Amino acid sequence: MLRATLKSLLARKLRLTLSTLAVVLSVMFISGSLVLTDTLGRTFDNLFANIYTYTDVQVSAKSQLQQQGGGNDASTPFPAATVDRVAKLDGVAKATGQVFLNGATPIGRNKKVVLNQTGQQFGANWTGEDDLVKLAEGGAPKADNEIVINRGLANKAGFKLGDSMDVITRDQERGTYKIVGIMQYAGGRDSMAGESAIFFTTEKAQEAMLGAEGVYNVIDVKAAAGVSDEKLRDTVKAELGDAFVVQTGKELSDEASKGIKNLLNYINYFLLGFGAVALLVGVFLILNTFSIIVAQRTQELALLRAMGAARGQVLRSVLLEAVIIGLVGSALGFLVGLGLGAAGARAFVGLADGAEVASLGFPISAVIASFAIGIGVTIVAALMPAVKASRVAPIAAMRESATPDRPLTKLTISGIVVTALAAGALSWGLAGAGGATLSLVFGGVLGVLIGVALLTPVISKPLVAALGMLFSWSIPGKLGRRNSARNPRRTAITAGAVMIGIAIVTAISTIFTSLSTAFADTLNKDLAADVIVLGQQTSEIPPVVTNAELDRITALPQAKTVAAITADAVEINGQQQFVFAYLDPAAGVSVLKLTTDQGRIDRLGPGEFMVDKKTAEDRKLKLGDTISVKFAKGPQKTLTLVGITGETAIGDGIVIDYADAKEGFAFPQPWQVFMAVKDGSSVAAAKDAVNDVLKDNPQVQAYTKAEYVKTNQQTFNVILVIVQVLLLIALAISVLGVINTLLLSVIERTRELGMLRAVGLRRRQTWLMVTTESVVITVFGTVLGLAVGVGLGAAIVTALKDVVGFGAVTLPWALMTVYFIASIVIGAVAGFIPSLRAVRLNVLGAIAYE
Repeated sequence: MLRATLKSLLARKLRLTLSTLAVVLSVMFISGSLVLTDTLGRTFDNLFANIYTYTDVQVSAKSQLQQQGGGNDASTPFPAATVDRVAKLDGVAKATGQVFLNGATPIGRNKKVVLNQTGQQFGANWTGEDDLVKLAEGGAPKADNEIVINRGLANKAGFKLGDSMDVITRDQERGTYKIVGIMQYAGGRDSMAGESAIFFTTEKAQEAMLGAEGVYNVIDVKAAAGVSDEKLRDTVKAELGDAFVVQTGKELSDEASKGIKNLLNYINYFLLGFGAVALLVGVFLILNTFSIIVAQRTQELALLRAMGAARGQVLRSVLLEAVIIGLVGSALGFLVGLGLGAAGARAFVGLADGAEVASLGFPISAVIASFAIGIGVTIVAALMPAVKASRVAPIAAMRESATPDRPLTKLTISGIVVTALAAGALSWGLAGAGGATLSLVFGGVLGVLIGVALLTPVISKPLVAALGMLFSWSIPGKLGRRNSARNPRRTAITAGAVMIGIAIVTAISTIFTSLSTAFADTLNKDLAADVIVLGQQTSEIPPVVTNAELDRITALPQAKTVAAITADAVEINGQQQFVFAYLDPAAGVSVLKLTTDQGRIDRLGPGEFMVDKKTAEDRKLKLGDTISVKFAKGPQKTLTLVGITGETAIGDGIVIDYADAKEGFAFPQPWQVFMAVKDGSSVAAAKDAVNDVLKDNPQVQAYTKAEYVKTNQQTFNVILVIVQVLLLIALAISVLGVINTLLLSVIERTRELGMLRAVGLRRRQTWLMVTTESVVITVFGTVLGLAVGVGLGAAIVTALKDVVGFGAVTLPWALMTVYFIASIVIGAVAGFIPSLRAVRLNVLGAIAYE
C-alpha cells in the first residue's frame, strides 16, 4: 500500500503541485509574521545595545506626574549642583551634565519641517567629542546662534557647513542658526536610527530646551577603573534618592528595546489575524482538493479493495498522501514565509536611516507553527475524504462512477445550528460580556462564516441557477452553468473560500465607511467653525500656534469667533488621562455648539472645571464635586466642578481653566484653533488670511471645514487600504481554489470533454464553457460574501452605535461594485488555465481516457 500510494502520488504531478501550493499559501503568512517580528526584535535589540554601548550609568529626574510604564520624564530639569554632587562620589571618573531630549524641530530649505520616520528630533548641548560622538566637519558651537547637526540630518535636508537653518525648540520659539559643525556617531554612522540631532551651546540648550539657565535633564556618569556599572548605579542612587532614576547602559537598552517589542507584538497579532483568515480559506481549498482527488480515484481505490486492501489501509493511504503533501507544503511555506519576513523587516527598518537589519532569524515558533499548521490542516481537511475513500465498495471498480450526490439535509441542519450559535455568541459579545467580549466577537464572526459555508450547497442551487442565466445565451454558456450546478458540494466549497475573503473585506469596509460617515456628520452638525488650524504631529511635541499668531488671527476682519484649544496628560485621582482647556471658554462653547445642562459653562476661573453630561455620569460627578489633578510641570491642584454641558460628540471630557493649564501643561500653547467667519465673508479668503498669518510657522496650517473633515476621514481610508492589501493573500488563495477545482474537474471530465469535442463542440466553445463555469462560481462566492459581509458589518455598527458613536449603517457601495466587477474579471482569469488544458485535449485520447 505504501508503494502504491507513493506511485499514485508521483504519477499525478499536476495534482501534487496544486495540492502542495494550497498548503504553501496557507502557511507562508503565519511563518512570515513570526519571522518578521523575531527579526525586528533582534534588530532593535542590537540597535539599542549600540546606542548605549558607551553609557556606563545615566541619571534623570522623576517627574511629579508619573508616566505610564516608566515613572520618569526625561524633560524634568534639575540644577547643575546635582552634577557636582555626583562627580564627587567614590567610583565616579567623570559626570557630565547634559541637555538631551526630543523637541528641536529642524526647518528645511523649503520652509517645511524636516520629517523623519522615528519621530525623534533631539535637541542637546554640545559637550565635546567622546566615544560615541565625533565631529566629521567644522567645530563646536561657541555662540548662541551656532549649532552642530548630525550627518543624517544634513544629508536629508541638503544642508552643509556654513549654511543657516531655522529651528523651533521646545519653548516654541523659532530661531535662525549657523551650522558650524557636522557630527557622526562611532563607526561612521550618520544617525543611530534616522533621528535628527541638533547641538547648541550649553546655555542656549538650557534656555531653549529646558526653559531655564543652569539646569540639565541628564547626567552621563563614567565609572572609575575597576568599578562595575551596577556598583556605580547603586552608589549614585543611594546619594540622589527616589527623586531620580539611575540606570546602567544595559538597563536603558533593555527598557528601550522592551517598548519596541511591545509594539511589535501588536503588529504580530494583527498579521497573525490575517494569517488565520488565509489559513481558513486554505482549509476550504485543501478540503476541496482532496474531495476531488478521492472522487477521481474511486475506481483505483475500489480495485485495491477488491485485491484485498482493508478499509484501514485505504484510510491510511489517503492520510499518508495528505501527510506527504502537508510536509512538503509546510517546508516550502516556511521558506516562502522566511523570504517574506526578511523583505518585511528590511522595508520596516529601511524607514529608519542608520538602522541595520539583524541576521535573519529562524525562530523555533515559526518552524513549529509552519509544520504543525501545514500538516495538521492538511490531515484535518483530508480526513473526511479519507473516510469516504475507505468506504468505497470493491464492486465500485466495475462502475463508471461511485460518487452519486448525497442528500444535503444533515449539512443544512448543521449549517443552521452553527450559524445560529455563532450569531448568538456575536450578539452577546457585542452587548458586552466582561472579559470574554473579544473572544465572543471573533468566535462569533468565525462561526458565522463557517455556518454560512455549510449552508452554501443549499444556497448554491437557486443562486447559481439565477447567476448562470446571465450566461445562458449560448450553448457553451448553458453547459458552463450546468457544470457549475451539477455538484453543489464542490461548488459550495470553492465558492466558500471566495466568500470568506470577500465577507471579511466587506464587513470591515462597512464598519469603517459607517464610522467615517458618522464622524463627518458629527463634525458638520456640531462644529460651527468655518476655518480650522491644526498641524501634523511629527514627534512627541505637539505642533502649536503661538500666542502672537493667535492674536493676529483673532484680529482678522473676517473673524467672527475664534476658539483655541490646548490639551495635556495629567493625573486625576491617581489615573492618567487627557484634559482640555479653552483659552476663551465662551468662544469654545459657541464654536463647538455646547449647551448647558447644569451650572455655568461660558466662563471658568482658576481652580474650576467643567465636563460633559456623559463624563459626569461615568465618573459620578455633580456640581460642587472636586478632583485632584497632578500636572506635568509639577503642581497638584484641587479643582471644583462648576458646569456640565449637554451630551456632545466633540468637545467632551474634562475642561479646565486656561490659567491652570498655562501653569501646569508641558505645552500650554493652542493645539487647534477654530474660527467662525462673519456673515458675508468668503471662507476661502479667510483661510488664505489665516495661512498668511501662519506663513512663518511650518508646523500648522489652516483648512476649510470641508477640508478638515476630509483630512480626518483619511485615517479611516488608510486603515481600510491596509486591510484590503493584507486580505489580498486570502483572496489569492481563494482564486487558486477556483483554478485548482476547475483543473481537477477538467481532469475528472476528460472523457466527457472528449465526447463533446467529438460531437462538434469547438475549441472556442470549450474555452467559453469552462470560463463560464469559473465566472459563475467566483461571482456566486462574491455575491454571498457581499451579503454576509454587509450583514456582519451592519450588526457590529448597530450594536456599537452608542459605544463608539456610529450613526446609521453606511454601505460601501463603490467598493462593493468594484468587488463584484473584479469577481467577473478574476473568474475569467482563473478559468484561463483550466480552459487552456480543456481545449488542448486530444479528442481520441480523451474518449479513451480512464
